[in-house]
Amino acid sequence: MAKSNPWHDDFWPLLMQVYKQKPVGVKPLYSKAVVDVSIELHIPPQEIFARLCQIANQETPVTIRLWELYGDNNRRLKRDAERLRSMEGFGAPKKFYDGVNMVETFEKDFKPLAEDSRLTPVMLILVLDLYFRLTPITMVAETPEVQELARLVRLKPAEVADVLGVFQYVDPYLSRKVCPLPALEEPCKALWHRYGNSDTEQLASYAEQLKDYFR
Repeated sequence: MAKSNPWHDDFWPLLMQVYKQKPVGVKPLYSKAVVDVSIELHIPPQEIFARLCQIANQETPVTIRLWELYGDNNRRLKRDAERLRSMEGFGAPKKFYDGVNMVETFEKDFKPLAEDSRLTPVMLILVLDLYFRLTPITMVAETPEVQELARLVRLKPAEVADVLGVFQYVDPYLSRKVCPLPALEEPCKALWHRYGNSDTEQLASYAEQLKDYFR
């Protein structure tokens, strides 16, 4: 029977590296360090975060042993992590996780869009959250909230405003006739279906966590 989870205890040194990155400690759930190792291991950030908490609390014999091995020995930690990453097939799920059911969901949200490599679904989610905070007349580059989000995700305010315009187009309550960026219609429509009819407070909470990835 195929495994449903690709976690292996050999991965602990990679998580220990994340934990020991400055500032030392458990990193936010969607921090870049957590997301990067999640994508590298093809394991959702929630599980990585939970295991970082285990490292912090030394809850199990495995995590106690981690501190014994690497707590004061960064050189050994670096060596063992590099050795793991050098294994044939590491980072390639079809090879490394033979016999494991892989569900690539969260990973796609952090990868560039085929329609526009400047953007990722996560960035569009942040723009959608902002969309629900503004009125159509304020969805312009001059609005401070638009400028603030642009700085965070390293876009121009006009680019954020353009995406807001696409969400206006896909918003069934506005019935805009022209899409400012036709290439983004389908990605924005897909996210609207995911979040447009849900609780905006839940979206806001999720978006606030996602901002850690860009900080």
